Order: sequence, then C-alpha cells, then structure tokens
Amino acid sequence: MTASILRLPPAITPRGLRREAAAGYIGVGVTLFDQMVSDGRMPQPKQVNSIRVWDRLALDAAFESLPSSSESDTNEWDALTA
Repeated sequence: MTASILRLPPAITPRGLRREAAAGYIGVGVTLFDQMVSDGRMPQPKQVNSIRVWDRLALDAAFESLPSSSESDTNEWDALTA
C-alpha cells in the first residue's frame, strides 16, 4: 500500500511544509534554505514519523525577523557611476 498525500482545496494553506515547499514558500532555493536552517535564520523542522516538515507559522516568524535591505545600503555600481 502506498502512502497518499491529501490534496487540500486551494483556499487552505497547509500548516506543515516539506523542505522544497518550505524553501519555495519563503522564495529561495533548497540549497540556500538548507543554509538558513543550519545557521538559524530559519527554524528547524518538526519530525512526523520519518518525515521532516516545517511549520508555516514558524517560517513566517523567521522570515519577518530577516533584515530588510535599506536605501542607505551602498551599491558598488552606484559608487562607480558617481
């Protein structure tokens, strides 16, 4: 018997996201997401039997904590054209 994943209606966002979906949810690739989990910028996954899932609300909180780029940051190209 193979395991099946329940497909939710489009209006319902799942609470637990697998690695690829969690990376896509915050807008980065899997490799960068793995780095962010390793360095603490993103949360560790929860373990559900043998499956690792990321809590969407924890991802939201971690994403909110990321620094924003500010207009005061200098762009190296701006220095060349000044």
